[in-house]
This record gives sequence, C-alpha cells and structure tokens, in this order.
Amino acid sequence: MTTEIGEANGTNAALATASIDGAALRHDFPIFRNAVVGGRPLTFLDSAASSQKPQTVIDALRTYYETSNANIHRGVYHLSEIATAQYEEARKRIARFINAASPRECVFVRGTTEGLNLVASSWGRANLKPGDLIVYTEMEHHSNIIPWQLIAEQTGARIAWVPMTPDGFLDREAFSRLMAQGPKILALTHVGNALGTVNPVKELIAEAHAAGAVAVLDGAQSVPHMPIDVRDLDCDFLAFSAHKMLGPMGSGVLYGKKALLDAMPPYQGGGSMIRKVELTHTTWADVPAKFEAGTPSVGDAIALTKAIDYLEALGMNAVWAHERELGAYAVERLREVPDLTIYGPTEMDHRSGVISFGLGDIHPHDVATLLDEQNIAVRAGHHCAQPVMRALDVMATTRASFYLYNDRDDVDRLVGGLHHAIRTMNGGGLWNGAEIRAVPQSEAVEAGQ
Repeated sequence: MTTEIGEANGTNAALATASIDGAALRHDFPIFRNAVVGGRPLTFLDSAASSQKPQTVIDALRTYYETSNANIHRGVYHLSEIATAQYEEARKRIARFINAASPRECVFVRGTTEGLNLVASSWGRANLKPGDLIVYTEMEHHSNIIPWQLIAEQTGARIAWVPMTPDGFLDREAFSRLMAQGPKILALTHVGNALGTVNPVKELIAEAHAAGAVAVLDGAQSVPHMPIDVRDLDCDFLAFSAHKMLGPMGSGVLYGKKALLDAMPPYQGGGSMIRKVELTHTTWADVPAKFEAGTPSVGDAIALTKAIDYLEALGMNAVWAHERELGAYAVERLREVPDLTIYGPTEMDHRSGVISFGLGDIHPHDVATLLDEQNIAVRAGHHCAQPVMRALDVMATTRASFYLYNDRDDVDRLVGGLHHAIRTMNGGGLWNGAEIRAVPQSEAVEAGQ
C-alpha cells in the first residue's frame, strides 16, 4: 500500500472543481502537437522546472525580432523608441500583475536565481556585518541558500536555518526562536519546489518584520500559480522567473520596495546603469536602471507580458484551484500504487500541484526513464534541494508537477506508467512498446490495479 509522509487531516472532497479544461488548453501550446513520440502524446509533468509556452508567447518573441528589434534607452531613432516603450510597458504590466506600488520596484533579471543573488550581494554587502544573523529554511532551493552562504563568508555574518517537520512543514517553534535572536535577513520560499509545501508567508513575514528582519521571498513556485499581491504580503523582496509561468527562459523579475532598492549599491557595473562616469568615480542612475547593467533581454520581457495576459485571461484563482484539484486527485490515485511513498503534506490546503514520491527500491532515475519511454515527463533527483532530501533521509525523489494544461488523464497515465514500472523492474519483461492508456479510477479499481 502507499505510505504518506505528511499530514492527512480531513478530506479533499471539499475542493471545488476548477473551471479550466487542461485538454482544451493544450491546443494553445505547439509542443503538445510536436512532441508526440511513437504515436504517444506528451504527458508533461515537470512544470515546476520549466513550463511550456503558448503560441501567443512564441509569436510575441518572434514579432519583436521581426518588427521592433533595437537597443533600448540609448537610441533616438524611431525603432529604438518603439522597443524602449514596449520594454517599459512590460515593466508596468508586471508591476500590475503582482500589485507593486510602482513599476520602478520591478527589476528585470535573468530569473529567480539572479534576483536572489542580487539581493544577497547588493543588500548584504551594504548592510551585513560580523555577527549579524541570516536565517533561511531547510526547505529552500539552492538558489536561496548559496547566495547567503557566499555573502556570510564575505561579511562575517552568521547563518541559521528553520528545520522541517517530518510531514514537510516548517517548524514554527524553531522559527520563532530564531526570530527572537533578531536576524537581519529572512530568506524564505513561498512554495517549496521539492515537496510543494505552501508556507504561510504573510504570517512569517510579519513575525520577521517584528524582529527587525528584511524578508526575501522566493516566488518561483508561487507567482506562476496563484494570485500574488506583494503589498498584501508585505515582502521586502520577491524574485520569480518567466520560464516557469509560460514565458521565455533567461528572463525574470526582482521586486523590491523602492526605499530598499534606492539605498542599495549596484549589483553589476556597465552601460545603462549610470548617471555620470568620471575616470575616478561614477554616479548611478535611478532604480530600476541602477540594477540593469548592459543590454537587457528586451524581447523576453515583452513576451512575458503575453504570458501574463494568458494567465490573467484564465484567472489566477482558477489556475490555482485547477492545480489543487489535480493534486488532490493525484494523491488519491497514487495511493493505489504499491509501495509508493508520498513526501510532504497530503492535505491540499497546504500544498501546490507538486508531488514528490518514492517507489519502493526503484531508483527515481529509473522511474523517470521508464516513464519517459511512454512520453511521460517527470523530474527525478534532488531538485536543487539537497537539504530537503537529507531531511527525508533519501538521495532523490521522483517529482510530478501539474500546471494549467494538465488534466486527470495525465494523472491516470502517470499511475498506469508506475504500475508498468513496477512490473518491469520486478522481472515482468519489457513493455514491447505498448501504449499506456489513461486508465480511469473506476476501471483501475475493478481491475485490481
């Protein structure tokens, strides 16, 4: 039977069925037409790593390069002015999406990783001194751990972390004890990328602020999936990536409260971020230009706005409800798989559409490889969260993550694929290229699967 490492208080029956039709939405994404292998449709369950792109986003990127390509802010010619206007309009669009007080609070970066490094390097160099306390959590992606380790080495600051409980939550008592020590920084993930735990960040940020800490939020797994209001959360910084929210790779946003950004030194030096350069010294441009040295990825910023348009047309509440409904159904179906362990919270009030699991003694890489032979894409490994794996006492997990273009058939194909993986690894022979069809729950029960 399936083991669940997490909580199971109550049922998921109360979850409302979302209005999104994942199968219908797949028609908007060329990858699902083009990535058919051996007649098998693509079942893409790795959106936590990177989402697929709708045609509107792809078209926007192509249109920019075909009609508006020019360097921005520097040219007085018409094409440069068009590109500049589109780029700055993208900044305004993103600010509205997260309810920033001003577009100037949105800095374009290459992704969540660069955004978090920018804060650690710039704010950290200006504000941390020997003995100061940096707090992050055991749940963090490496991108919200390593930058703080690096700046601690440079400044002499101390590091402490909030441990996880066995069921995949943050230890609130330990959190409060650390806040009582008066940390300078709290670095916190909104939604854990390895387990899908949804942290009560508004409460944690309020407690951090009461302790005098600046709160840095990793929004890589939350901004693409749920409504985000930075003013309501009251986070000081929030970083997120375009490629996880239907947008292009190599693009992202760092939100920061303007007073903090104004007081921070530049992260990089070069063109665009200056006001005046002398041979002996330089003065900086206003934010956000101060943090955008060099030629930016203009087309990617513009294409990100089309991703936002797509998401908002569906409604972020509907996207979130759809993923949670799929997650609840997946947890229910995975309980049928012999010797399968689900890690993290199992009550959908506390998790996203990310499910990490182990399948008996079968290595997660073998599970992923066997599923890939049926064109079912999942992630296997430590998910850039090795401290989480150590807390679970495993080397790796298999992770399935759901997004707006998934539906229950995808879950059923995953479950069917896992049954076949068990039979194959237990000497049941090769699949001989047989197709794994989506087996509805009623049929699976009747067949004794």
